[in-house]
Amino acid sequence: MDIGIIKSINTLLAEAFEVDPGLITPEANIKTTLDLDSLDYIDLVALTESNFGCKVKAEDFNNITTFGQFYAYVDAHAKKSEAL
Repeated sequence: MDIGIIKSINTLLAEAFEVDPGLITPEANIKTTLDLDSLDYIDLVALTESNFGCKVKAEDFNNITTFGQFYAYVDAHAKKSEAL
């Protein structure tokens, strides 16, 4: 996995959702850590799409619960976008 993507995600989310970057760990729960409601999820999807150039499908995103899963998703989909 690309360490640059992990660092970028952590920085972006810490700033956007005003949380301590130390709380963003691979095993941490995204919803709990970022205190997300349904509108915040929309913001998270928009940030992901605009910053990493990948299209996020709602059905894929519903299965992502930890930051580790989120890193893997972005890493896999950002690479697919670059290959096009």
